[in-house]
Amino acid sequence: MRAFGDTELAKELEEAHRELFNLRFRLATRQLVNYRELRRVRKKVARLKTIMRERELTKV
Repeated sequence: MRAFGDTELAKELEEAHRELFNLRFRLATRQLVNYRELRRVRKKVARLKTIMRERELTKV
């Protein structure tokens, strides 16, 4: 992920948020089979945000 450019990171973050929304929707409708997917995607979002923040701080 650290090799991604800024636009790729933003695109990946948007995709992860969309996936998290879908997982939450499936959880609410009791269609989610693997609950670990929620944790995996939440961690992915956190990693992406951390990398974006680190880059933001180094640019200043």
